[in-house]
Amino acid sequence: MAEPADISPEDSLRLNVLLAQAPEAIRIDEARMVVHALTPKGEARIELNPNAADETYLRRVKSLLSSHATGSPGGYPVFLDRWTRMGQARDQMLEQLLLLGESEAVVAVVHAPGLDARLARRAWWAMPDAANARAMLRHAAVAESEIGRELAIFLLEFLPFEEKPVDQLESVRLLLQPGLVDAATRDRLWRQAQNRRGMLVGFIHAASDDLPLDLPAHPALERCRAAVHDSHDAAELATLAKILAPAGQACVATCIAALEKLPDQEVAVSLFQAMARYFASARVVEGQWRDAGELERAVAACPSPRAQGLEQQLDSLRFLSAISVSLLDPIFARTDSIGSGMRRKLQPVTDRILYHLERLGPGSGITAVDTGRRRGRRSRQA
Repeated sequence: MAEPADISPEDSLRLNVLLAQAPEAIRIDEARMVVHALTPKGEARIELNPNAADETYLRRVKSLLSSHATGSPGGYPVFLDRWTRMGQARDQMLEQLLLLGESEAVVAVVHAPGLDARLARRAWWAMPDAANARAMLRHAAVAESEIGRELAIFLLEFLPFEEKPVDQLESVRLLLQPGLVDAATRDRLWRQAQNRRGMLVGFIHAASDDLPLDLPAHPALERCRAAVHDSHDAAELATLAKILAPAGQACVATCIAALEKLPDQEVAVSLFQAMARYFASARVVEGQWRDAGELERAVAACPSPRAQGLEQQLDSLRFLSAISVSLLDPIFARTDSIGSGMRRKLQPVTDRILYHLERLGPGSGITAVDTGRRRGRRSRQA
């Protein structure tokens, strides 16, 4: 193997001995100038003895690692270019990426389609942080494994320190995958979400039909079930019946609570995606609507099933089934505000969505998610 120039003889010898042991992953503590390796026999550690400036010396060490892993001293950017040109066809290339001592290479591995539980454990050893944990838990093979449970524990412990609301909601969404947390932990997350409303969006994504919120059925449920039985076109009414049942009422109430306290644009987009998916089965109005008023007029023009006394609920269901992120585009194209400033700009859209959610939700308009806090809110007129 050709040696990069000016690596000290001692480091060259020890690094080559290390590489001969077929390490599974390598990380470099650049502040302390230490190379760590995960080997079949356990962890190994080499304290470097640089004979040049640290930055220069680290480039030489990484060049040596790259020559061993890929046959080229070019390092991660060059290897990534070759990997991309080859169509990411070979999953064994992921193993090579973990030997480069580059954090960017580890990030590429945790996002790769071919990631499995074995590689996830190596990548987690190489770079244990919350973003990588979330990326790996998006892979079903990882989430269902032992390392998946280890990643879940980390995200749970880190959640109080997570600053970005979109990362909070994504952590919750991933933690709610089957088998990762027990019922007590799920309830604790739900309680935390009452003060961090963005986390409620994670619940809507992951558990819209099984939220930990006990609400009664809507008063119109039995009338809707009877209409389903008598109708020749019962699909839309069946979706309405699902939403008027207790589990559906819990989801509607949670959507209301999340929508009223949107913290930033990323959470807003995620909530609209979650609501669009939840109500999609009732969609009868096609297209990507960018104006809530135009969508309401399109819904009003649609013929409704024969369901006396359910006309308002059906109109609201049809409206909600046609919402999408497109409703946000004209607003977010003109502002980058967050918090209360963003919510004021969104009111022409969110007030209409809240109006239709409340038509389908608890009759009082006060949800168990936010007991009593909404009594002073101005009413939303049709």
